[in-house]
Amino acid sequence: MKGKIRVGIGGWAYEPWRGTFYPKGLAQKGELEYASRRLTSIEINGTYYGTQKAESFARWREETPEGFVFALKGPRFATNRRILAEAGSSIERFFASGVMHLKEKLGPVNWQFLPTKQHDPADFEAFLKLLPKSIEGRRVRHAVEVRHDSFRTGEFVDLLRAYGIGIVLTDKDGFPHIPDVTSSFVYARLQRSSEDEENGYPVDAFDVWAKRAFAWSRGSVPNDIESLTAPEKKPPNSRDVFIYFINGFKPKAPAAAMALIESFSNPAVSGAG
Repeated sequence: MKGKIRVGIGGWAYEPWRGTFYPKGLAQKGELEYASRRLTSIEINGTYYGTQKAESFARWREETPEGFVFALKGPRFATNRRILAEAGSSIERFFASGVMHLKEKLGPVNWQFLPTKQHDPADFEAFLKLLPKSIEGRRVRHAVEVRHDSFRTGEFVDLLRAYGIGIVLTDKDGFPHIPDVTSSFVYARLQRSSEDEENGYPVDAFDVWAKRAFAWSRGSVPNDIESLTAPEKKPPNSRDVFIYFINGFKPKAPAAAMALIESFSNPAVSGAG
């Protein structure tokens, strides 16, 4: 058994992609439809900065194909605060804003914290308790993206496992690297795309990430990444995997995502050969 692996980018409206990723002359209103036929997921960043219209979520769902999934950034009003235990009203407003109009296309919510936010175990646990497990009968999955080294501890990993919350894995220099699996899914944000590489990353890097994605999707962990803690006592038979190419040299992000998707068809990578 294996879970579903989805690969994408952050957002879809970006001028340097016009005429490179998007064909010349494509109307901006057609960009989401175009991108969603070449990628399998998109992380929406606008929800971090402000409330989106309910009708926008409904329209995005309609414009994308079956099986496509959106990840959402949780609002900064919930995470950029001194006392996280007081974020309840911001979290409630976010989910009441129309997010659930995505229905089956709602993927994980990424709650991103500033690099200055340090780990306060009691307050962080209070925040995790505020995250709803389901809304309107639909499961809601959560991941946290922390950027301070104080979070790089076994205690933090154990806390996330206790609540079934994912940890965002990044390859960005200067951010804490926490590869431990803590939930029913894996969420990776890759941020090292280079202008010097045709598809943003070296060719062999896509096979490396594809192998890791297959391992995670089958309920195991990659053998080339060293975790902070021991593996889960009872890992699931499968996990969903979400991988996004974010920033770095951003104009290369769509090419990197499509190159990784192509790597999945390599029998040497999938284990089928």
